[in-house]
Amino acid sequence: MGLGVAEKIIYSHLISGTVKTGSEIALHIDQTLTQDATGTMAYLQFEAMGIDRVRTEKSVAYIDHNMLQSGFENADDHRYIQSVAKKHGIWFSRPGNGICHQVHLERIAVPGKTLIGSDSHTPTAGGLGMLAFGAGGLDVAVAMGGGAYYINMPEIVRVELTGKLRPFVTAKDVSLELLRRISVKGGVGKIMEWGGEGIKTLSVPERATITNMGTETGATTSVFPSDDNTLEFLKAQGREKDFVRCEADDDAKYSEIITIDLSELEPMIACPHQPDNVVKVSEVSGIKVDQVCIGSCTNSSLSDMLKCANMLKGRKISDSVSMSVSCGSKQVLTMLSDCGALGDILASGARLLECGCGPCIGMGFSPNSGGISLRSFNRNFEGRSGTRDAKVYLVSPETACASALTGVITDPRTLGISSLNVPVPKSFTTDDSAILEPALPEEAKNIAVIKGPNIKSVPVGERLPDTLSLPVALKVGDNITTDHIMPAGSKILPFRSNIPRMSDFCFSVCDPAFPERARVLGKSIIIGGVNYGQGSSREHAALVPLYLGVRAVIAKSFARIHRANLINAGILPLVFENASDYDMINEGDNPVITDIKNGLESGRIMMELNGKEITLLCELSERQRSILYAGGLLNLTREESK
Repeated sequence: MGLGVAEKIIYSHLISGTVKTGSEIALHIDQTLTQDATGTMAYLQFEAMGIDRVRTEKSVAYIDHNMLQSGFENADDHRYIQSVAKKHGIWFSRPGNGICHQVHLERIAVPGKTLIGSDSHTPTAGGLGMLAFGAGGLDVAVAMGGGAYYINMPEIVRVELTGKLRPFVTAKDVSLELLRRISVKGGVGKIMEWGGEGIKTLSVPERATITNMGTETGATTSVFPSDDNTLEFLKAQGREKDFVRCEADDDAKYSEIITIDLSELEPMIACPHQPDNVVKVSEVSGIKVDQVCIGSCTNSSLSDMLKCANMLKGRKISDSVSMSVSCGSKQVLTMLSDCGALGDILASGARLLECGCGPCIGMGFSPNSGGISLRSFNRNFEGRSGTRDAKVYLVSPETACASALTGVITDPRTLGISSLNVPVPKSFTTDDSAILEPALPEEAKNIAVIKGPNIKSVPVGERLPDTLSLPVALKVGDNITTDHIMPAGSKILPFRSNIPRMSDFCFSVCDPAFPERARVLGKSIIIGGVNYGQGSSREHAALVPLYLGVRAVIAKSFARIHRANLINAGILPLVFENASDYDMINEGDNPVITDIKNGLESGRIMMELNGKEITLLCELSERQRSILYAGGLLNLTREESK
């Protein structure tokens, strides 16, 4: 039987385990990436392991999330990351060089290789034929030290593309159509492998938009084959030596096949407040728009920007609209400027922001109160924009530009522009001077790692007892995101290396009283609904509850990365066997979880509450059980290194 793209890469990197759905496998990791919102903690954990130098083929530290330097905290963290990178063999992408996923795609990613990153949108590199996973910072630190990356072998779903996109219908619309069909939970436990004749019509940046947005389905990762289109992209980047062909065999088998006819799609839009709340743009046309944002790791490529410039050329945005544009990399910005397209964008009335994440994580350019914001981003969670009552819609850059011009949500096909056949250069301007090389091993011995006063120690868990008798500190509903648990934004992100200070904001979106209540209780548990921990890979959503004394989270189901982060932190993730039992337990209750060790061995744990027994599930590998018994992966790593 033949193999698909994902299976070929998995088999070539398999360290241990059986490639059977649901079985734990260990993979060798070729590359890692971090960004500054999660990287500081990852490098503190790497240092705590006592390993002198990274053992991957290439590890890169990017500064892209939190470049707003309104105080010393961000500058200090960037200085720390730069110094630790230089000392330990990590390449350092300077602030302003671009968003990690865009720069990695352009300059670093290699087809057929493996990558994990401390950012949930790391699967963007799957657009280049790389098997790329979002992970918690501690998993990344372990991989940098030469350790394996462990996952349960996902199902592999083939998304078969046929036909060809019509004018003003985009790769973003393909992603939104998939979300419309399968929801933000439909990809959990799955790899989405894209194929079919339709992929031949998609460039690597378009494919990367799709693999980026695959994260919003909950998928473990998404991947395209490495083919002639991949070679064309790498040649344009002057990296044809990195090309390796990796395509699915004709007789490859998949657990499911989803077919999308590109020629039947039309512009789509995700309405507030979830990426899967998708309808056709034509169904909501006419709604007044206050703000438009173009950029993010989803839609900030040169081709995206050139199309926007073409639409805006000679036109003015509506007086009622505030519009921002942020290129994904210095390369994109330079080429946009050199060809004159940047001038067309600025002449329309749009504002140019730094090459970084910016508004996507609430780092500036927040909407007005109650505002309607159209964004070419990947997430529209409530409050993520920095304005709690804003209504954020997700659209393609073309739909965003059309709406900026008219002042209302507008199907770009109605503007009267015949097409956007904007040619992309055959050769890209390359300048890697902003990606700094690490020191050589002999030089590294004399390099001091610089830590500012805002950088605090990593919280460490306690060994897991056999009985937990703890109060419920908080009960929340379905689709609780990591933005709910540990918000981002300009007020909070500066404290990402200061867990005690970050704890003041934990669950503040849901219940501002939670941090103080958790401190008073000392130790506690949290109750959640379906898809608990959806969204970002940010490890802080586990580390901060750990610091506040949370020992267990009981939910109807968990998002993959967050569940792994809870285990790594030493927090017990439990699932209601009967979802209806969720209704039996409330904040302030005092359940008792007993015989934990035997329960973890069998995968079933009993909880007593008001004289009733509730069955909880916790299916773990032997390695995961060892992590929990030790009180977290950091403790286990230290124990094993003795």
